[in-house]
Amino acid sequence: MTDAKPVTRFAPSPTGFLHIGGARTALFNWAFARHHGGTFLLRIEDTDRARSTQEAIDAILDGMSWLGLDADDAPIYQHANAPRHIAIAEQLLADGHAYKCFCTAEEVEAMREKARVEGKPPRYDGTWRDRVASDAPANTPFVVRFKAPQSGETVIDDLVQGRIATANDQFDDLILLRSDGTPTYMLSVVVDDHDMAVTHIIRGDDHMTNAARQAQIYAALGWDVPQFAHIPLIHGADGAKLSKRHGALGVEAYRDMGYLPEAMRNYLARLGWSHGDDEVFSTTQLIDWFGLEAIGKSPARFDTEKLDNVNAQHLNMADDAALVAEAIALNPGLADFETQLTAAMPLLKTRATRLLDIAADAAFLAAQRPIIVDEKLQKHLNEETRPHLQALATALEALDSWTSAEIEAVIKAYMDDNELKMGKLAPAFRASLVGSSQSPGIFDVLALLGKNEALQRLNDKIGA
Repeated sequence: MTDAKPVTRFAPSPTGFLHIGGARTALFNWAFARHHGGTFLLRIEDTDRARSTQEAIDAILDGMSWLGLDADDAPIYQHANAPRHIAIAEQLLADGHAYKCFCTAEEVEAMREKARVEGKPPRYDGTWRDRVASDAPANTPFVVRFKAPQSGETVIDDLVQGRIATANDQFDDLILLRSDGTPTYMLSVVVDDHDMAVTHIIRGDDHMTNAARQAQIYAALGWDVPQFAHIPLIHGADGAKLSKRHGALGVEAYRDMGYLPEAMRNYLARLGWSHGDDEVFSTTQLIDWFGLEAIGKSPARFDTEKLDNVNAQHLNMADDAALVAEAIALNPGLADFETQLTAAMPLLKTRATRLLDIAADAAFLAAQRPIIVDEKLQKHLNEETRPHLQALATALEALDSWTSAEIEAVIKAYMDDNELKMGKLAPAFRASLVGSSQSPGIFDVLALLGKNEALQRLNDKIGA
């Protein structure tokens, strides 16, 4: 690191949702910039106009917003910079670092096939590299190719992967401008990163092969080459390349499944980066601790069970009032029971893995009488259990203090006197009070419902 503040960027292509791998790349760029007091930028690489969609752009922006990965300036749209990219290609032409190639697509494919037959890498053979444009017939379509160095080597001192040297005779002359005059990805990326003053390019190691080519373009233009940091890709828990069956969904899917953004930041950070044995940490700690030197070289493994565990711990640490608001958003029917929900939240959040669990566990508060009983529980309301519920309702009605501890004492005393186990009556209690098996413990349910509501629910089923 120099004394200058770093500038990082996240540059997704808007051809689909913001997936887990992209979200982690954005997070690493954001955390690195925040740690060093630098700048984090967002660039939408929408030069492929046929495949880029507004829906995908919106999904990326929404995903970034939900994750809290705020850019320090408005998004840059790469296609809008095409005139600048074309001007740089023309500059490379004028300086002798690029040339016009008049080969047809069929001729180039024949070159590649010939190389394949000879056991060589399939690539363009440089036919027009040292020829003049006047050799081509008038009005012949052409592409503009970069005149890559043919001797020596290109070295990338990668901040994650280490020193990577590639012999220059391994490169063919890549296309800068297509035959329709539009710039290619490789040129556009270099020009935009330079114009955005990007100092550190942090991205997946599937871009490793691009780094040397891009470094050559920087050198030809006399521009400083940013520092590269190529991070290993994410695999599934089974070690295979991450796919939908492993959970490679859009970020919005994890939001909808009830994960907290702070938990996702925590978990994504641990996919390839570590700080000692710390598994669960705040975003403030992430920013304080983050550094590229702690990124491993091996692929990280995405594990939904670990994500659930991290999320559960963040739910435990979360502000109760914020969780109440989230639960009401998921189940608007709870809005009229905010007081009870607030009282229940310290208990509800310790039981939950995701926000959906809290909303589901709290649903009994808003249930309307008479309670609709789940078919599996209905059988527990029978001639054997109803007399016990009646006796317990009478005993509970005599309580002056309606607390979980007082309720528990009355019920346990009755159980002892009648040589009963709680497992005998608990399903009947749940059927009467909740209607399903998803709720906190019976003593807590009774206390949270309040004396009047709880006894009315019991009496509804005792006389049914």
